[in-house]
Amino acid sequence: MGVKRRFFGTLVIMTICLVRAHNHDDPHTHDYVQTHDHIHTHDDIHAMGSKMFPQSLNKHRHEAKSKPDVTISTPRSVKVVADATNENSSSTCMGYDGDIWVGGLSAIVVFYLVILVVGGWAGWTRRGREVTQEQVMLAGRDLGLFVGVLTMGATWVGGGFINGSAQGVYSHGLVWTQAPFGYALSLVLGGTFFAGKMRQSKYVTMIDPFTNKYGKWGALMVIPAAVSEIFWSAAILGALGSTLHVILHLDDDVSIIVSAVIALGYTLFGGLVSVAYTDVIQIFFIVIGLFLALPFAMTHPAVEDIYSSKLEDGLTPAWYGSVAPHEWGKWIDYALLCLMGGIPWQCYFQRVLSAQSSTRAQLLSFGGAAIALVMTGPAVLFGAVAKATDWSKTDYPCPAPSGDTAKLVMPLTLQYLTPPAVAWFGLGAISAAVMSSTDSSLLSASSLIARNVYQKVFRPGCSEREVVVALWVIIVCNCAIATTLAIQYKSIYELFVLCGDFTYVILFPQLVLVLYWSKANTYGAISSFFVSLILRLLVGDKYLGLPAVISFGTISAPCPSLEYPDLMC
Repeated sequence: MGVKRRFFGTLVIMTICLVRAHNHDDPHTHDYVQTHDHIHTHDDIHAMGSKMFPQSLNKHRHEAKSKPDVTISTPRSVKVVADATNENSSSTCMGYDGDIWVGGLSAIVVFYLVILVVGGWAGWTRRGREVTQEQVMLAGRDLGLFVGVLTMGATWVGGGFINGSAQGVYSHGLVWTQAPFGYALSLVLGGTFFAGKMRQSKYVTMIDPFTNKYGKWGALMVIPAAVSEIFWSAAILGALGSTLHVILHLDDDVSIIVSAVIALGYTLFGGLVSVAYTDVIQIFFIVIGLFLALPFAMTHPAVEDIYSSKLEDGLTPAWYGSVAPHEWGKWIDYALLCLMGGIPWQCYFQRVLSAQSSTRAQLLSFGGAAIALVMTGPAVLFGAVAKATDWSKTDYPCPAPSGDTAKLVMPLTLQYLTPPAVAWFGLGAISAAVMSSTDSSLLSASSLIARNVYQKVFRPGCSEREVVVALWVIIVCNCAIATTLAIQYKSIYELFVLCGDFTYVILFPQLVLVLYWSKANTYGAISSFFVSLILRLLVGDKYLGLPAVISFGTISAPCPSLEYPDLMC
């Protein structure tokens, strides 16, 4: 009887994992993931030119404006033939040659000084208290409601959230920019079904229910969770380096190293309490910077009314985008990816578990969701503004951003469509968004490794002090790894996308069953871990050079012809 139950448990977990695995090499699929900023978000899927948005979107027409030696961007449904070596190509021209912008540099210096002071003060307030895992990882489970809600919101509204939302609307339309809405709503789902239950059980990390129930084998779940957090940190650090390189003309490697060292400093000094209080300052920078800059950008002479350009139906604004009939299945798939894939992240549960009670843990989730939804407004509107801008009427030395440069529309809009003083605050907002995600990811990944691997697997009887020391060492190591990846591998985002898939395909169904199904057991959990991992690898991944061995099927539609020109492949 016991064998039957275990076998049944294995089948259920495998089935849940199986239906979530999807073919990423198929031309109609998407390589995006989570992050919160985990959404994991990851620099978010939209910010790095992912395939989330099909090429048939945003079919609309603009009158071409003549401009010598410039490639005019056209709708994605039209094949463009251009000279790839053209140095003025909108997809390669960055326009960042020049002297360092001293005013913008001063914004970064002031912001970083404020963050260091606040982080140091927060850590100083906890001096004299016993150094324990709960104290360092969870701020002693004494995080107030106000600070907790703001740190939850700041973690979600990260650099990928803001830059990615703007780039998504600019390149593919609002209807396909699902990540900010999906990840915000994932906080509602997490607060409703997971936050209270996890906090009531007094877990310290997201992996604790696995190690408590499955023993040392439960630590396997740390692999996709921690690696995704590290790659997420590397991706957003790289995005910050590119942004400061474009706006300030700073060396991007220097920007990455300085930002990482500052985040490392106050994270080591105060743990979660320093991270939380710096998040409060960062979310205020984000709110003030974005809402201050938006009116100036929308009223710039080079910006048309964002509702003037329409899709082919003549009614829908062009920046809304559209979904073809045969693409609704993919749209739903991405929506589920954001809704459920945004839950199994340690940076989310670290805040949930730091709350004073299970009720407050739920309120933190709902409050963070509200902040994320509010901040989605200016983020997507900046994308609409960039889309309605005649960039030839600005000081931007290149054609309208496209291709790789499209991911920079947010900082470019701040630089060229707002006054210098306003851009000063906007730059602080972007830097704040990135920093609020970097420190959270570093602490989250290190907490998982220190508690669920070092203590649970290798040193079961070690003291609290030893675990905390191991945590500090691991934070330094993870910071060094993330910084190196951000500098050496500019395409590290693709690896984060793959790891983010693993959190969705592997961790989410496992988390549901370990919390809600009493018959879940070690045999089922381990077998489903490897089966889902193998299935994900078998469907292929172009960034890793893995060919697709199996397919779960595709949906296709007839291509245009002379008789039916409106059809779309």
